[in-house]
Amino acid sequence: MNDALRAGVETFAPLYIEVKRLITQGLIEGEWQAGAALPSETRLAQRYHVSIGTIRRAVDELVAEQILVRQQGRGTFVATHDPKRLLFHFFHVVRNDGVKEMPEPEMLAFERDRADTAVARRLNLLPGERVFRIRNLVRLAGEPMILDELVLSQARFPDLTEKIFREREATVYALYQTRYGINVVRAAERLRATAAERASAKLLNVRPGAPLLEIHRTAMTYHNTPVELRTSLVNTAAHEYWSDFGKA
Repeated sequence: MNDALRAGVETFAPLYIEVKRLITQGLIEGEWQAGAALPSETRLAQRYHVSIGTIRRAVDELVAEQILVRQQGRGTFVATHDPKRLLFHFFHVVRNDGVKEMPEPEMLAFERDRADTAVARRLNLLPGERVFRIRNLVRLAGEPMILDELVLSQARFPDLTEKIFREREATVYALYQTRYGINVVRAAERLRATAAERASAKLLNVRPGAPLLEIHRTAMTYHNTPVELRTSLVNTAAHEYWSDFGKA
């Protein structure tokens, strides 16, 4: 894995970026699973034939990106998608007073479909490839607040079934990580205002035409590879979108 560094091959990126890339490749290949500890800085420095300072800088960036997590006195670990990470890193709907409530999803539909041109482009698929479409009603403090539609490539999640998705014991991203080895590390979102159609209004307990926030999210794994599309309709009568950029 570290032949280029060991042989002193000239690269165009700073050395710590090359080390970061090699560590990331190890994560992609499953060398270190979710929750596993990375080797010590000394062992990593020996492995990649670089200084501990170079290792530390590479690991610092992966920690800042929340791919790795440092635990005082214990070491550095691969981040896991537990409910806390979902709530504070990927979930941006809060009450108007700033309080975050744990989302409670209820599956409404699990369907197999073919990717149209727009979906294929966003998921790096060919038009017509098979996808899953999953609809969830999300409650906050027991009240229906968000209507989600997820689109996933069937090739990337080959044995996924309605039963597996419905009966998972953890978050959706934890399912991706533990069952399929797909670690969602970042998400890009686009927002716009929209009006509730009759079907969505009924599910969200609002009148048809009521204002909703529409969020289009692309969830990505390493190297910005898209793994999930999500469209969310949010009742913002008592909630708002909040994101603290740059917060660890």
